[in-house]
Amino acid sequence: MSQNQLKELPSVSEVLLECDRYKSLNSKYLSYIIKTELEAYRRFAKKGTLKLKRPQITQNILSEIDRLTAPNMQSVINGTGIVLHTGLGRAPMKESIAKQVAKRVSGYTNLEFELLTGTRGQRQDHVNGLLSALTGAQSAMAVNNNAAAVLLALNELGEGKEVIVSRGQQVEIGGSFRIPNVIKKSGCILKEVGSTNRTHLKDYEKAVTQKTGMILWVHTSNYVVRGFTNEVSVADLVQLGKKKRIPVVADLGSGALVDLSKKGVPKDMLVQDVVKFGVGLVTFSGDKLLGGPQAGLIVGKKTLVNRLKKNPITRAVRCDKWSLAFLEESLRSFGDEGPSKDNLTIALMTASRKSLTKRGETILSHLPKKTVDKLGIFLVESEVEAGSGSLPEEKLESMAFQFKPKGMSASKLAAQFRTGETPVVGYIHGNTFYIDMKAVIPGQEKDLAGAISGINLKGLK
Repeated sequence: MSQNQLKELPSVSEVLLECDRYKSLNSKYLSYIIKTELEAYRRFAKKGTLKLKRPQITQNILSEIDRLTAPNMQSVINGTGIVLHTGLGRAPMKESIAKQVAKRVSGYTNLEFELLTGTRGQRQDHVNGLLSALTGAQSAMAVNNNAAAVLLALNELGEGKEVIVSRGQQVEIGGSFRIPNVIKKSGCILKEVGSTNRTHLKDYEKAVTQKTGMILWVHTSNYVVRGFTNEVSVADLVQLGKKKRIPVVADLGSGALVDLSKKGVPKDMLVQDVVKFGVGLVTFSGDKLLGGPQAGLIVGKKTLVNRLKKNPITRAVRCDKWSLAFLEESLRSFGDEGPSKDNLTIALMTASRKSLTKRGETILSHLPKKTVDKLGIFLVESEVEAGSGSLPEEKLESMAFQFKPKGMSASKLAAQFRTGETPVVGYIHGNTFYIDMKAVIPGQEKDLAGAISGINLKGLK
């Protein structure tokens, strides 16, 4: 039986003959995919459980080649409502900005070259002035993410020494990366003070010895402890640091530069306010509340920033020309009147429920009545999170499409949206599927309407 089934398997060369449309691809890679797929079918054949004939096997392999050779990273419509969705790339940027950056950066650039003098330049100069001006710091620099920024600061200021951190601030920053682990890998010695819910200034004072390298203050932006709590302010730690001649570093994480509370976004601790306290260094992310690319931003005292720039780790965690160009554009979006409309992230977060309702009704008007009825679509009020650990307890007002089809589970409907021609990622709550409008980028309405209209209605009542 198994021998008969093995005869149904096409050879590698047979499948390659059907691959005319893949002539631009590496033939070795094509052969690798075909061999891998055939091996899977061969295992079924040897067990006598192969149910497909040669033409269908060949077609299946060609379909798999289509899937594996297509660009793996593709544009999706974010229907989760979470603007800073880590899985979907965090802060989005306007297509027009991306085109401007691509025009300037796709070829050669003056990344580390002074056009005026014709001499070697510094890549940090492209963002140093903007970052310093916006935050009120003496100097600034950028690395590839905030974890790298914290690691670099720890290594330069505290390697081989003790770093004092409150037990209530030893957070996990995502992907199981925890502050104690980062401190250990930086070559520093963790010195815990206080308790999970209460830490006092005297705890820090008692912990300071000749072995102390720095005090690290971590903004617990991704969780909140309530009840019987106490936390020492950054300002008080700065005074202690000055008294003991120990640098204080503040990790702000989200890195808000503006107060958006009047536009419906809860206020977070502002970078420039922490800088005013006199902190040695402040670190924060570029792709959260700043609305830029993935980056770790470091601002603070010029003497300390210069030390970090000379640290060997800086080269290992430096930003490339693309990140710096996008970061520069993001920083330029912050004018005297606040962020401009070019800052897509903040534009999405501050979009009113009224404007989202209008956009949602426009999409509904373009859907066939049959689709609306069979999928049980309603436009409902919703509340969403900012995402990526930003503003963890605060909710943003939004509007969402609610789907209640009879004859299709929420998980099956979600899968259809994810695997359609235009992938749409929504969420399931209470056995109901939702597509939230908060993170749907203006201009995607037509594509979203098309994705909804493209759902297979077969079997629905």
